[in-house]
Amino acid sequence: MTKVDEQFIQAVLNIVDIIPVGRVATYGQIARIVGRPRNARLVGKILGKAGGRGHHPCHRVVTVTGRLVPGWVDQRPMLLAENVPFKDENHVDIKKCHWRGI
Repeated sequence: MTKVDEQFIQAVLNIVDIIPVGRVATYGQIARIVGRPRNARLVGKILGKAGGRGHHPCHRVVTVTGRLVPGWVDQRPMLLAENVPFKDENHVDIKKCHWRGI
């Protein structure tokens, strides 16, 4: 990875680390905060590999519609444990728990 890539990765993880308990952010929101608004998918890829970089609350990141990560069976229980409200099995109630960011 180039130095720029590492800086972007670290910027994404730094933002994820400050999402408060009980709130969620979106991939696009994080991309905008770090100054790369067209890189929401890249944010998703970074978070998908974040396990090797220590503990980050990646479970607090969802799509703009509040959809959970398909196949990540632990995400819903983790969010429920933080009292995040849900609209249905696969979507948080983004209107009630969206973190407005910095």
